[in-house]
Amino acid sequence: MSETSTNTLQYRVDGREDAPVLVMGPSLGTTWHMWDRQVPELTREWRVVRFDLPGHGGAPASAFGSVAELGDRLLATLDEIGVQRFGYAGCSLGGAVGLDLALRAPHRVASLALVATSPRFGSADEFRQRGVIVRTNGLEPMARTAPEQWFTPLFAGAQPAIVDWAVQMVRTTDPACYIAACEALAVFDVREALGRIGVPALVLVGSEDQVTGPAEARTLVAGIPDARLAVVPGASHLAPVEQPAAVTDLLGEHFAGTAQETSGTLTVPPMPAGPVPAAEPAAAAPVAEPAEAGRPDPYEKGLGLRREILGDAHVDQALADDRDGAFQELVTRYAWGEVWGREGLDRRMRSAVTLTALVAGGHREALADHTRAALRNGLSPEEIREVVLHAGVYCGLPAAETGLRVVARAIEEETTPPA
Repeated sequence: MSETSTNTLQYRVDGREDAPVLVMGPSLGTTWHMWDRQVPELTREWRVVRFDLPGHGGAPASAFGSVAELGDRLLATLDEIGVQRFGYAGCSLGGAVGLDLALRAPHRVASLALVATSPRFGSADEFRQRGVIVRTNGLEPMARTAPEQWFTPLFAGAQPAIVDWAVQMVRTTDPACYIAACEALAVFDVREALGRIGVPALVLVGSEDQVTGPAEARTLVAGIPDARLAVVPGASHLAPVEQPAAVTDLLGEHFAGTAQETSGTLTVPPMPAGPVPAAEPAAAAPVAEPAEAGRPDPYEKGLGLRREILGDAHVDQALADDRDGAFQELVTRYAWGEVWGREGLDRRMRSAVTLTALVAGGHREALADHTRAALRNGLSPEEIREVVLHAGVYCGLPAAETGLRVVARAIEEETTPPA
């Protein structure tokens, strides 16, 4: 096992030193051991490098802010061990890292295998709510539901030891790193960039995967110029664990054609900074009026902040309900772009101030919306209740009593784990 810094990842290397390199990335909530059943066969031809996500499998809990930052840490790790060009196989979040590297560092990636991967994972709201649930309840709800998300019922019933192993992997993950990964996946979207991927890609998916299933896999195949689809029968999200022989055969066949491209040294050009440009939001926004000459228009910044904090569903509905868009443009540009976008207060503090003002004004619907926003911004349910209690001293006890009922309902809706 490797030693790591905040800029690198915990990793393990198997196979002979002179073999071409294959890097393997794990899914959220798992460790490099999810690839254990593939390693004996793959190391006949490859030097296999596996890595753990931060806070997973005992790795240092140094949270990352984006999929691109995770990719940067992986490249720094590979630089340390002298790996320049490599094949890459990743599952789910690990597959997102592969997509990011193929777009930002195509000179390093010779070939891709994308297992249970999507160019966009669900919706931003889903992942932000998952982060809220973990922040409030810990990882037990995620651990409890992992088997049904990862395995078919038949496999889970026949392999209780593997199910227990999966649950323990999630339970022992650092919650802050898990939440950070959810936030990173919430904004990951490379749908519009898939056509720029210039390496061969195997898109592998379990036929029974309900998380990132065949529909998402077909989106990847349709968008990547040189991609082929492999559907593994009788497998769900963690196909490498559930159907190890089939997955190993598919990986070995795919990467055999690019083995010669992963050896040797190359000159590494600088990588573009920041994440791959995301697709445009699905909902149409009002056309923004030109800003004053010489002054940045705060509209787009405000719209992005508004979506991050209130959620896509809320913003899409608000935009749809405003017939001419004038009021929503005002709110987005001024309240969000000008005020929420200022550097003077962090988001937690702004949420606390907003909750207080809404209690004072008796704005129940907005108070419920901003309670959900406060949870996304990192306030705990206990802190939100304390804010309302404190507001009652200065805004009136009846206002606080009503406010407490409103926030209690919103907190329950937002933090109750799925059944």
